[in-house]
Amino acid sequence: MNFEKARFNMVEQQIRPWEVLDPDVLDLLMTVKREEFVPENARALAFADVEIPIGRGQVMLKPVIEGKILQALQLNRADSVLEIGTGSGFFAALLAARTEWVRSIEIEPELVRFACANLSRNKVENVIVEEGDGAQGWIGRAPYDVIVISGGLPFLPQAFLEQLKVGGRLFAFVGEAPVMKARLVTCEAEGRFRTEDIFETVVPMLQHAARRETFRF
Repeated sequence: MNFEKARFNMVEQQIRPWEVLDPDVLDLLMTVKREEFVPENARALAFADVEIPIGRGQVMLKPVIEGKILQALQLNRADSVLEIGTGSGFFAALLAARTEWVRSIEIEPELVRFACANLSRNKVENVIVEEGDGAQGWIGRAPYDVIVISGGLPFLPQAFLEQLKVGGRLFAFVGEAPVMKARLVTCEAEGRFRTEDIFETVVPMLQHAARRETFRF
């Protein structure tokens, strides 16, 4: 398989037509090697417009969804990032390539090992993967400039908003099937937030200790 051609086609035929036009985001998706983060038996699907199973009932999100999230967040080099749901480690690697550091929380020990191996092999050094339940955020290193919750939530817990810096951005999928809102929340001032629903989709629900459902990249 010609991975470089497949990567180019993914960007030009899937992601760009979905109005992901930020050149930094498109360059990032051309640079970070998605095929290095999928299970070996799924490498042929690395650039397909599908969710890729990665074990423990979890998936990598479609490339177009990843592109839309990155474009909405408008990442900066000095940003500190909290990611809920490490999965394969691919989205953490994308975030890390444009920010200072990423703390990524994963509840499944098997996926913690998988993600850490992928990140190490690809020399991604500014991601810390924590094993734990991130359903209420991760208070230890709060506040954050960016929070990404990659699984669906029926509502957005207040705890996440309290862990966001002034000027910070949070991305989450809020609601339940058949329609979820891909939501961007910006902290404009202490206790004041602006909410924008960017698109509609359906993603697997966030997995956490109290509700053992599936989620994730």
